[in-house]
Parts: sequence; structure tokens; C-alpha cells
Amino acid sequence: MTTEREPALVARDIHKAFGKHQVLRGADLTVEPGQLVAVVGENGSGKSTLLKAVAGTLAVDRGEVRLGGELGYCPQDPVLNFNLTVDQHLQYFAAAHKLSSLERADELVELLGYEKYRETAAGDLSGGTRQKLNLTLALLHDPDVLLLDEPYQGFDWETYLRFWDLVDQLHERDKAVVVITHLVFEQERFDVLADLAEGRLTPRKAAKEHSHAGA
Repeated sequence: MTTEREPALVARDIHKAFGKHQVLRGADLTVEPGQLVAVVGENGSGKSTLLKAVAGTLAVDRGEVRLGGELGYCPQDPVLNFNLTVDQHLQYFAAAHKLSSLERADELVELLGYEKYRETAAGDLSGGTRQKLNLTLALLHDPDVLLLDEPYQGFDWETYLRFWDLVDQLHERDKAVVVITHLVFEQERFDVLADLAEGRLTPRKAAKEHSHAGA
């Protein structure tokens, strides 16, 4: 007998307007533990607005969000202090999350391949390396639910592949991961594709589900 688990993330009836422009018109999203979900849609459809709303960094006009664990959020634009080094960012975020060590930070920095920049100020990093730090900070406390807004922007090909290795590891560890992506050729990696159009989400089975079913 299997025990039904609570969803890792439930967003219900999310509405958000900017002035007279209605961006979200009752968006719903449910993500189970261990599920990898892609949010796809045209530019300007509200994908980043949705993730900000779910992360709690943007107040919504209506709707509710429930989380089944700790949240990690990697916004599209890195939120960094350009005067602080990589290591200082890691130390401050570890302290904020009451982590006893930087062991997880060390693992992530090595996996994403930017060890040599640990003493470099964020303002002196390339855009791709800032994004690596942005992603590391989102993952530092080993959250149960991850919201990633095009997290691989500026990555070279090797780092891009390492990113997907990392996502596979999180997937295997039963983390719930939501990724905004424009990349059609990556959509087979996901369990569910959620199409955002006219302010609402329409989930559909991803290619991965179909390929498993046909195996």
C-alpha cells in the first residue's frame, strides 16, 4: 500500500496585473516531489512574473501558493552585491540559512567549474559566472522546491551540460524543480510541460513520459 504524498508546490488561481495589463489570469500549477516541470510560453507571456509570484517576491492580486518544503529561487537577473567576492556571498548566504559549513557550496562551485573566481568581486565576473553564483546561492541550503528562471543564461556548453547533470541529481533526490525554458530541444528532459498562454497554464505530458511509456 502506497502512501499518497502532499504536493511539493501548489499555486492556485494566480492573478497579476500591471496597470491595465492583465498578465496572469488564474494560473494554476501543481508540482509533485521529484517532478521536473518546464514552464514554456512566448516572450511576454508572464513566465518570470509567475515564478516571482510563486517565490513570494512579487505580490499577487489574487490567488494562493502552498509549499511542501523549503524553497530555492534562481531569478533571471542575478541579485548580487558587486562589491562582495564569491566567497563572501557564499558565507553570508550560509549564515542566513544557518548552515554549519560551506560543504554544499564547495560541491556546487566545483560542479559548475568556477573555483578560481572565489576571491573575485561579483562586479568583476563575467555574466555567465555571475549566473553560476546566482544558481549556487539558490541551491546552497538544499531546498525541496526549486524555481529556476532560465538559469543557464551565459553558460558555455560544458557548464550547460554540467547544469543538466545537477538537475538530474536533484531529480533523483526527489526535489521538485520548475524551470522556465525556451529551448525546444531540451523539453524531452522534463516530466511535464506547462504552457503559459493568455495568463493560464496548461500542463501536458512531456516527451520523456511518452518515451518511457513506449519503452
